[in-house]
Formats: sequence, structure tokens, C-alpha cells
Amino acid sequence: MLGMADVIDELQAWLDENWDPDLTVGEWWERLGLAGWSAPALPEHAYGRGLSRNDAVRVAETIGAHGALPAPGGLGLLLAAPTIATHGSQDQIDHYVRDIVTGRKAWCQLFSEPVAGSDLAGLQTRAVQDGDEWIVNGQKVWTSGGHYADLGMLIARTNSEAPKHQGISYFALDMHQDGVEIRPLREMTGRALFNEVFMSDARTTTDAMIGDLNNGWAVANTTLAFERAGLGAGGGHAAASAALAGSVAGHLDQRAGDFVRNQRSAAGGAQFRGAGRMLIDLAKQTGAIDDPTVRQDLMRLHTIAEIGRMQTLRLKGLKAQGKDLPGFGNIGKLSMSDMMRLQRDIGMRILGAAGTLHAYDAEHRGAIEEATGNAMNAFVTELALFAQAPPIYGGTDQVQRNIIGERVLGLPKEPGFDRTTPFRDLPKNG
Repeated sequence: MLGMADVIDELQAWLDENWDPDLTVGEWWERLGLAGWSAPALPEHAYGRGLSRNDAVRVAETIGAHGALPAPGGLGLLLAAPTIATHGSQDQIDHYVRDIVTGRKAWCQLFSEPVAGSDLAGLQTRAVQDGDEWIVNGQKVWTSGGHYADLGMLIARTNSEAPKHQGISYFALDMHQDGVEIRPLREMTGRALFNEVFMSDARTTTDAMIGDLNNGWAVANTTLAFERAGLGAGGGHAAASAALAGSVAGHLDQRAGDFVRNQRSAAGGAQFRGAGRMLIDLAKQTGAIDDPTVRQDLMRLHTIAEIGRMQTLRLKGLKAQGKDLPGFGNIGKLSMSDMMRLQRDIGMRILGAAGTLHAYDAEHRGAIEEATGNAMNAFVTELALFAQAPPIYGGTDQVQRNIIGERVLGLPKEPGFDRTTPFRDLPKNG
């Protein structure tokens, strides 16, 4: 078995031979994905290399340090591919995962609903069988990246006679069909990262069902586990690709090298990578680093990040022994929420009164930079506004604590009859 140093040496040699900035994005991602470097944490039969998450991050860092365009980001690589690799057939892996690791298709997550947020199993979107097809009607909300997705990870109710957790199935849904309407939801940051999605007689097929009929809750929990682990690790990638996967964004036919030059500026939005280092630099520039309480909180932020890194190394060691660390993803998700809140508070203290200025588009970001003389002002205020979202999406902090209490610590569940009562008999909108 190759050690990590050998893997990195192999990758470096491969990059020397294969990276060419004059390739199109699609051509480069084809090479990267089929060689197993786009998603090296996936198993080998699913276009990966079977590496641990920590080692996969090392691979991503190496690709970025080489000056090559990173792997296609997004929910396809983070969530759909590992879920399909876990529950899908080999035909489904070849059909869906190949297009994910090569960036051909972008995915979104069709889970949350207006009346079923934290109570995800209370979803009311229905899929009714029609021969080899399923007719889908319902509404989803907070759909990240739905406006440029080719496919959606859909959970829908396929049996209303069963208790709510037992009558759900998991499908891949074509987002480009007439029965799917996507409406952006503008946030207080000024961006529209999320969407609401309406499905009116949309169609999917039995071949697109991931896992068994009415066993979608187990599949969905796999997706959620990958989501929480990915969010807790900072989004699952050491370097975010400036190019977007899928057919909608129009990046696949453009020159790969052009996106490498724009890597930092295009990462923007929800990623906020390296915010801790940025806040340290900002504190030095403004003189706030002389405030002992600012230094203390910056050290606290660094400490939380280091604990997360060490926890990941601990998990890697346990996995090598055939063991696991129960609740790892949930703890990581809670830690990420704490980090986002701390980044928000530190950033606002560093900016002071200038933190009350916020921009909602590129033009106004430039105006704030000109008025304050601080290029990072708009970034910090957007970070502060966005900090309210992570403790909610991917399962609220309260849900994470419930999961840790019930599934890890063995505490009793809250009393209720929803796990034995047919879904059709449960009160709605209660």
C-alpha cells in the first residue's frame, strides 16, 4: 500500500505530464476526474482512489500549489458522488459519478421544504409511480446552486401509508425539464446562493432511484453525514475552483488557465476560505492587533480550527484500525458554526463603525473600498451577515445536538408517535 508521500509524488509527476493551461476546463477536468484525482476520497470503483478525507485535502492542496485548476466543486462532488458510491449500483455510478468528477454535470440538493425544515422527514413532496417513471409534485426551498444545476438529489414521499421515515425514496431529478421552476432567494448579503424549487408533474425514472424504494431516509442520512463532515472540514476542498461545473455556467468550453488566474477573486460568496488568516492580517493593518481581547479571540479561533484538524487526524487513525468516531460530522458542523460566529464578531470589532457599511453588488463594494480605503471591508461585512446561515443549513445546531445525544450518547428520544403513525394521519403545519 502506498504511503501519502508516494501518492503526492505520483500526483506531482502526473500534473507535470498532464496540466496544460490551454486545455478547456472540460478537457482538463476529464483528465483529472478519470485519473482519480478529482475526488480521491471516493472508492476506486467510483472514480476515486480510496484516500481518507485528510489525505484528499492534501491532494487538493497539491493541485492548487502546482498552479493547476482545482477539481470541479459543488454539491455533486461533496454530496451526490459519495452518496451514489455508497448506495447506487455500478451502472448508476458509471452514469452519474463519472459526469460529476469530470465536471460535466452540476448537482443541487432538493431536501428542505417550507413546512419541513428541521423535521426533514415531514416532507410532503410526492412521487407517484407511472410505469417506469415517477411523477413529482411539491416544493423545495433553500436549494443551494439550483440555478446552475443539471440534476438534483431529490427525496420525495412514495408511500403515505407508512410512518414518515419509512415512506421516502431518493431520486436523481433532471432540473432542466418543463415541470421544474427555480426562483432565486436573495439574502441580506446581496447574493442569491439559495433558491426555491417548484415541481409540477416533473418526472424521474425508476433507474434514477438511488437505493431501494421507500428506503430514501437511509440514503438521505448518508448525504447529510457527508454534508456535515464536509462543512465541518471547511467545505470539503482545500482549494475552491473558480470554474463552475455543469452545462449551465458555460465554463466547460473556456480556457482552464484563465480560471487559475482568477482563482482568488472568484471564490467569493459563501466559501470564505482562509478567513482566520485574513482577520489576523486585517487586525495588523488597522492596529486592532494591539487590543489584547482581539488577540485572545483570534487565538481562540485558531485553537478551534486546530482542534478540528487534530480531530480529523484522530479519525484517520481510527479508520486505519477499522474503527470509527461516532458523531464526528455533527461535532465538526457545530464547530464550524462556532467559528463562523466568532469570525463575525472579530471582524466587526476590527472594523468598528465602518462595519455598518455593507455592499449588495460589485459596484457598491468598490464604492465602500474607495470610501474606507480598506479592500477587505465589504468582505468582512458580508462574512458577518452570512454567519447566521451555517448554524441553520445542513441541519441546525439544535438538530446536531439531538443527534449526538440520541445516537452517540444513547440518551432517550423525545416522546412522540410520529415513528409509528402513517404519515397521512399525522397533523400537518402543526
